[in-house]
Amino acid sequence: MKKTITDELLSIKFPSSNNIFLKEKNIKKIDQDNKSINIEIELNFVAKKRLDELQQLIEKKISSSQGLLTKVFLTSKIKSHKVQQGLSPLKGVKNIVAIASGKGGVGKSTTAVNLALALAKVGAKVGILDADIYGPSQPQMLGINNKKPQSSDGKSMDPIIAHGIEVMSIGFLVDQETPMIWRGPMVTGALEQLLKETKWNNLDYLIVDLPPGTGDIQLTLAQKIPVTGAVIVTTPQDIALLDARKGLKMFEKVNVPIIGIVENMATHICSQCGHEEYIFGEGGGFKMAKDYEVELLGSLPLDINIRKQLDAGNPTVVCDGDGKIAAIYEEIAINTSLRIASLNEDTTNKFPKIVIEKN
Repeated sequence: MKKTITDELLSIKFPSSNNIFLKEKNIKKIDQDNKSINIEIELNFVAKKRLDELQQLIEKKISSSQGLLTKVFLTSKIKSHKVQQGLSPLKGVKNIVAIASGKGGVGKSTTAVNLALALAKVGAKVGILDADIYGPSQPQMLGINNKKPQSSDGKSMDPIIAHGIEVMSIGFLVDQETPMIWRGPMVTGALEQLLKETKWNNLDYLIVDLPPGTGDIQLTLAQKIPVTGAVIVTTPQDIALLDARKGLKMFEKVNVPIIGIVENMATHICSQCGHEEYIFGEGGGFKMAKDYEVELLGSLPLDINIRKQLDAGNPTVVCDGDGKIAAIYEEIAINTSLRIASLNEDTTNKFPKIVIEKN
């Protein structure tokens, strides 16, 4: 009977994404007698607001199939996942998620900051690293551009806390009007310092807002940062999609899994009448996701309020948390967490170290 129940559990699909979300390792306990079934499940993704919905979904499915009163107990624990060969996971961070685009101007940084805040909102411990050395924008977007990092141990920098997430950026360390006239090795060196010399505090996810493009700098960064997976941001426009495809291929070259695609500016919403129009084309993100067999994590509108809120240092997920657009970001966050949970876990700490000594 337990095998039958297990098989039933492993066939249940997540309501919005229609993906299987349970594996056998998630099922911690099944107790059954003649009257009832008790099931304990540990999820490895975050969905704080959806736990009641998932609990009811599972209970209904098992009660219906087994004809017994079913009670499900859900908990959640984020695990570390594999990174590129030759790299080690970063201390204090379980998973690094790179946010990338093939070109600038598609809303990559906007997506990165709102995704980070949405992940925190649905229950994760989150940080964001502004890796765009030439054009850091996260301090302005988070309303902390006048902050300077401190050091509590004299060895590393403490991240700045903004809206409940940990933040580090080159923008904290240089004047806003100072141009970063640096060659590639200096840029990659600065990024590695920001990444490794920041005292990240046991984060489930560190969102890395990468510079736009697919040149030597971006490729080097992708090779040196221990990344769990990458999210590609694009608009539906054909020109943007061409560059987004290059970004996707870049990560494939360095064996970084593609978590999915976010289609930004999918439609334009008129601030006067609310009319919605596909000004950059329609369905480009969906087609790209289908062509490369990756998931479309979500589509976002071009809305003037997103820009206004970021300019004021209050991203949409924070200042309009119950709004329609914030709900889309939350759905993207849950879909991102679900996809990461399906990747191979990091097992480096599960095996003993072998030391060979000479007698």
